[in-house]
Amino acid sequence: MKKIIPFCCLAGLTILLTACSTVAPWERDVTARKSMQLTKNANFAAINDHIYYSKEGSTGGRSTDGGGCGCN
Repeated sequence: MKKIIPFCCLAGLTILLTACSTVAPWERDVTARKSMQLTKNANFAAINDHIYYSKEGSTGGRSTDGGGCGCN
């Protein structure tokens, strides 16, 4: 138990300190690369979301609106 508390404090401190990093303007191209995107094809993802939300009858988390009829 005595080793767990300092380890948790050290892990928490490490997480807090590494989360506060800044990205220089000339380094932002790394995060904008195609390999860093969540979806490879944005149009394909939008079509899949539209079909899913039309069948489901609800929207969820992707800031799209409309009903279940698919006519939005």
